[in-house]
Amino acid sequence: MLSKGIGTMAARSLSIVHVPAFKPKWVFSPLSFCSSASKPRKLVLYSKPGCCLCDGLKEKLHAAFSLSGPDPLHDVVLQVRDITSNPEWEKAYQYEIPVLAKVLSDGSEEILPRLSPRLGVELVRKKIAAAFKQ
Repeated sequence: MLSKGIGTMAARSLSIVHVPAFKPKWVFSPLSFCSSASKPRKLVLYSKPGCCLCDGLKEKLHAAFSLSGPDPLHDVVLQVRDITSNPEWEKAYQYEIPVLAKVLSDGSEEILPRLSPRLGVELVRKKIAAAFKQ
Protein backbone atom coordinates (compact mmCIF):
# COMPACT_ATOMS: atom_id res chain seq x y z
CA MET A 1 0.00 0.00 0.00
CA LEU A 2 1.34 3.44 -0.90
CA SER A 3 1.76 6.09 1.70
CA LYS A 4 -0.45 9.15 1.37
CA GLY A 5 2.42 11.36 0.10
CA ILE A 6 3.52 8.97 -2.62
CA GLY A 7 -0.04 8.29 -3.69
CA THR A 8 -0.74 12.02 -3.93
CA MET A 9 2.42 12.58 -5.98
CA ALA A 10 1.55 9.73 -8.33
CA ALA A 11 -1.98 11.06 -8.74
CA ARG A 12 -0.63 14.48 -9.69
CA SER A 13 2.05 13.25 -12.08
CA LEU A 14 -0.01 10.79 -14.14
CA SER A 15 -3.17 11.24 -16.09
CA ILE A 16 -5.13 8.84 -18.24
CA VAL A 17 -5.84 9.86 -21.80
CA HIS A 18 -8.25 7.90 -23.95
CA VAL A 19 -6.94 7.33 -27.48
CA PRO A 20 -9.68 6.29 -29.90
CA ALA A 21 -8.81 3.25 -32.03
CA PHE A 22 -10.35 -0.07 -32.97
CA LYS A 23 -9.90 -1.22 -29.40
CA PRO A 24 -10.01 1.16 -26.47
CA LYS A 25 -6.45 2.07 -25.57
CA TRP A 26 -5.26 3.89 -22.48
CA VAL A 27 -2.09 5.93 -22.46
CA PHE A 28 -0.50 7.19 -19.29
CA SER A 29 0.82 10.65 -19.95
CA PRO A 30 3.20 11.86 -17.24
CA LEU A 31 3.09 15.51 -16.32
CA SER A 32 0.04 16.30 -18.42
CA PHE A 33 -1.24 18.52 -15.62
CA CYS A 34 1.22 21.18 -16.77
CA SER A 35 0.01 24.03 -18.90
CA SER A 36 -0.39 22.91 -22.48
CA ALA A 37 -0.30 26.52 -23.65
CA SER A 38 3.46 26.69 -23.24
CA LYS A 39 5.99 24.43 -24.90
CA PRO A 40 7.95 22.15 -22.60
CA ARG A 41 11.32 23.53 -21.66
CA LYS A 42 14.27 21.38 -22.70
CA LEU A 43 17.68 20.63 -21.26
CA VAL A 44 20.44 18.50 -22.74
CA LEU A 45 22.92 16.69 -20.52
CA TYR A 46 26.13 15.65 -22.26
CA SER A 47 27.41 12.57 -20.49
CA LYS A 48 29.16 9.25 -21.02
CA PRO A 49 28.90 5.78 -19.49
CA GLY A 50 30.76 5.41 -16.22
CA CYS A 51 30.80 9.13 -15.42
CA CYS A 52 29.81 9.32 -11.75
CA LEU A 53 29.53 13.14 -11.86
CA CYS A 54 27.13 12.81 -14.80
CA ASP A 55 25.03 10.20 -13.01
CA GLY A 56 24.91 12.34 -9.88
CA LEU A 57 23.78 15.41 -11.80
CA LYS A 58 21.15 13.40 -13.67
CA GLU A 59 19.70 12.14 -10.37
CA LYS A 60 19.65 15.65 -8.90
CA LEU A 61 17.99 17.06 -12.01
CA HIS A 62 15.21 14.45 -11.92
CA ALA A 63 14.68 15.16 -8.22
CA ALA A 64 14.65 18.92 -8.88
CA PHE A 65 12.04 18.49 -11.63
CA SER A 66 9.67 16.83 -9.16
CA LEU A 67 9.99 19.50 -6.45
CA SER A 68 7.29 22.07 -5.92
CA GLY A 69 8.17 25.70 -5.40
CA PRO A 70 7.81 29.20 -6.78
CA ASP A 71 9.30 28.17 -10.14
CA PRO A 72 8.36 24.51 -10.67
CA LEU A 73 10.24 22.53 -13.31
CA HIS A 74 7.60 19.86 -13.91
CA ASP A 75 7.50 20.62 -17.64
CA VAL A 76 11.26 20.35 -18.24
CA VAL A 77 12.33 17.58 -20.60
CA LEU A 78 15.85 16.23 -20.07
CA GLN A 79 17.66 14.62 -22.98
CA VAL A 80 20.84 12.75 -22.05
CA ARG A 81 23.40 12.53 -24.86
CA ASP A 82 26.26 10.03 -24.76
CA ILE A 83 29.29 11.91 -26.09
CA THR A 84 30.95 8.63 -27.14
CA SER A 85 28.23 8.20 -29.78
CA ASN A 86 29.19 11.38 -31.67
CA PRO A 87 32.80 12.39 -32.46
CA GLU A 88 31.92 16.11 -32.43
CA TRP A 89 30.40 15.91 -28.96
CA GLU A 90 33.31 13.82 -27.71
CA LYS A 91 35.87 16.31 -29.02
CA ALA A 92 33.97 19.28 -27.58
CA TYR A 93 33.07 17.87 -24.16
CA GLN A 94 35.46 14.99 -23.35
CA TYR A 95 37.20 16.97 -20.59
CA GLU A 96 34.14 18.97 -19.49
CA ILE A 97 31.35 16.48 -18.75
CA PRO A 98 28.84 16.72 -17.31
CA VAL A 99 27.78 19.59 -19.55
CA LEU A 100 24.27 20.96 -19.28
CA ALA A 101 22.71 22.99 -22.09
CA LYS A 102 19.38 24.81 -22.40
CA VAL A 103 17.60 24.36 -25.74
CA LEU A 104 16.50 27.75 -27.06
CA SER A 105 13.30 28.41 -29.00
CA ASP A 106 15.20 28.32 -32.33
CA GLY A 107 16.63 24.87 -31.50
CA SER A 108 20.14 26.09 -30.70
CA GLU A 109 21.75 25.30 -27.37
CA GLU A 110 23.13 27.55 -24.67
CA ILE A 111 25.68 25.92 -22.39
CA LEU A 112 24.80 26.60 -18.75
CA PRO A 113 27.36 27.30 -16.04
CA ARG A 114 28.69 24.16 -14.38
CA LEU A 115 26.70 23.00 -11.36
CA SER A 116 28.85 21.90 -8.45
CA PRO A 117 28.33 18.27 -7.45
CA ARG A 118 28.04 19.54 -3.87
CA LEU A 119 24.86 21.52 -4.56
CA GLY A 120 21.67 20.23 -2.99
CA VAL A 121 18.57 19.45 -5.03
CA GLU A 122 16.75 22.65 -3.99
CA LEU A 123 19.66 24.84 -5.11
CA VAL A 124 19.91 22.92 -8.40
CA ARG A 125 16.17 23.60 -8.92
CA LYS A 126 16.67 27.33 -8.26
CA LYS A 127 19.64 27.57 -10.65
CA ILE A 128 17.81 25.76 -13.45
CA ALA A 129 14.69 27.90 -12.92
CA ALA A 130 16.85 31.05 -13.07
CA ALA A 131 18.48 29.84 -16.30
CA PHE A 132 15.06 29.45 -17.92
CA LYS A 133 14.07 33.00 -16.90
CA GLN A 134 16.97 34.50 -18.86
